[in-house]
Amino acid sequence: MDIKDNHINYVEFKAKDLEKIKEFYTASFDWTFTDYGPTYSAFSNSGLEGGFEKTENEIINGALIVLYHKNLDLIKNKILEAGGKITKDIFSFPGGRRFHFVDPSENELAVWSDK
Repeated sequence: MDIKDNHINYVEFKAKDLEKIKEFYTASFDWTFTDYGPTYSAFSNSGLEGGFEKTENEIINGALIVLYHKNLDLIKNKILEAGGKITKDIFSFPGGRRFHFVDPSENELAVWSDK
């Protein structure tokens, strides 16, 4: 897959019970899952890659749209200059790094990079 800067690349949902959610999406839509520890499971075979993160918190808006950019520092600065706010600074995860931000309407998104 040709990953392009500034394109939606991944969607992340919250889940109370990962086993139940995997069973549901496998049975309903034939999605496949890869577990990354006890609190995260990525899905594929869905048209867009994504994952479920286990949470004990109330799920208000369970989807996190994840954009790709090869240079996190550059895009982070552009977001700040445009009026966005960083809600979770750059951190590492298996396969790359990412950060979260909110836009001027308080919609939370994330940007990741494999670089």
